[in-house]
Amino acid sequence: MNVSVDPEVLEDIVSFGRQMLRDGLVLGTSGNISVRLDDCVAITPSSVPYPDITAADVVILDEAGEQVGGRGRPSAETPMHLAIYGASDARAIVHTHSPVAVAMSSVLDELPAIHYAIHAFGGYTVRVADYERFGSQDLAAATRRALDGRRGALLRNHGTVVYGNSLSEAYDRALLLEWLATVYRDAKQLGEPNILTPDELEQVAAEARRRRYGEVNA
Repeated sequence: MNVSVDPEVLEDIVSFGRQMLRDGLVLGTSGNISVRLDDCVAITPSSVPYPDITAADVVILDEAGEQVGGRGRPSAETPMHLAIYGASDARAIVHTHSPVAVAMSSVLDELPAIHYAIHAFGGYTVRVADYERFGSQDLAAATRRALDGRRGALLRNHGTVVYGNSLSEAYDRALLLEWLATVYRDAKQLGEPNILTPDELEQVAAEARRRRYGEVNA
């Protein structure tokens, strides 16, 4: 059974996949992107280089995770995407293998508040999910736990995952998370960095709400 999906949604997934490659957030065919629609999920296909992916390749899954459209094979990380959608209000998910975030995930249990922009992820830190094999239900469960009350997480020795109300918002958060990891790495090379306190981050969140920068929960 095939379902009808707005072609612009599929083209956006293709476009952001190529942008993710250009921005150095992934290499080869690593990482994946998905968008939740009314009664299905559109996700990048497995093992197809981003420059070669077309809208027709994007996989469409029903609410049970069964493929109902697209000529590609579902991403290996489909269980993780479905778990996040099932536990949150996410409308789009971006999973990357961005290099500095991967490095940080191997040495940290959480990324601290090196900069106030961390409030975009909904907490005082960005958690690191326990290591589990890629594509596994165990990884899906570990990621869901790390995202409890958060909009982004590092995956130990693996990468990052973020979500948003739109694909563009999720993608911006993927870039931001790599930036925060890079700033923290650079600061550690210079000395012991100052870390913002929960009270300071609460003030940031309150000011962001006052200026209507969007809903934030620091």
